[in-house]
Amino acid sequence: MKSRPFDDIRALIDSFPQSAPSVWAEVESEFDDFSGPRPALGHWEDSVKWLAGWQGVVPPVIKKPLIAIFAGTHSVIEHYFEGDVLEFAKARVGSLTSGQAAIRGLAEAIGAALKVFDLGTDCPVPDMTRQETLSEEDCVAAMAFGMEVVADDNDIIALGNAGLGSTVAAAAIAQSLYGGAPEYWAGAQNGSAKQRIAAVKAATELQSGKISDPLECLRLFGGHDIAGLVGAMIAARHQNIPVILDGFVVCAAASVLHAVNPTSIAHCRAGHLTAEPAHGALLDRLGLSPLHDSGIAIGDGTGAVYAVNSLSLSAAAFATLTARA
Repeated sequence: MKSRPFDDIRALIDSFPQSAPSVWAEVESEFDDFSGPRPALGHWEDSVKWLAGWQGVVPPVIKKPLIAIFAGTHSVIEHYFEGDVLEFAKARVGSLTSGQAAIRGLAEAIGAALKVFDLGTDCPVPDMTRQETLSEEDCVAAMAFGMEVVADDNDIIALGNAGLGSTVAAAAIAQSLYGGAPEYWAGAQNGSAKQRIAAVKAATELQSGKISDPLECLRLFGGHDIAGLVGAMIAARHQNIPVILDGFVVCAAASVLHAVNPTSIAHCRAGHLTAEPAHGALLDRLGLSPLHDSGIAIGDGTGAVYAVNSLSLSAAAFATLTARA
């Protein structure tokens, strides 16, 4: 039987490497030998163990972090956005690359490489309320692009999203994977809530009974930006690079992998809990606890970078506590 593009993706997921249990044990032993009050680093001790396990070294270090932001445009945004979508998309990407976006200052502060990957902000994917957003070939091509942006010299990656309409696409993915009402996943804290909910309801009803697996869910509702995020997670896993997930959209991308195999996102941690109403519910489904809960509303990686910094500090503290500085 002729293979399909998704078959290659499933093969990559099936061949995911695992963390190093011996490294986890070594970190635990080092903490156990500490003579001071325990836990010396609180819940960050578990994060240090996780970081070391995926990096395969003790003590773990963060010297070459990458912040990767995937941008794209979803035509579904036209249901609730008033204004020139393409101009707004262009301005948003511009703010990330050369403007006043907070993520730029954060990247500089922690010495991280900041890369913004524009996967078609000026060429929106079709409206998911009327048709599928990606063909299988296009979906895999976007995933392949996401894989290619991961370099093996990165010691941790923070993933963000700057897609317009991507939050609604993520809500449709979440509802399709986990059930529940559109209101549960697409509720908003602004005046667009009604339109967002209606869009998710129309899209999921259109594809009702047609979703055979999680990858199909990704292509029916996701865009190039979300598929690119999935690809980046896949590549990071094969290179044993730990990943910090940012907001609702990034976690929706992770949910696709998790639905294929729950262990496929073991190399990922949730950087923070955003102000998006359904983000906490999605993290519960993924079995992830946010490293921070700061109320940050941006999904471009800002909260994930705060978590990267905290992890870096925790790793440095561990090295000192165990006389490995």
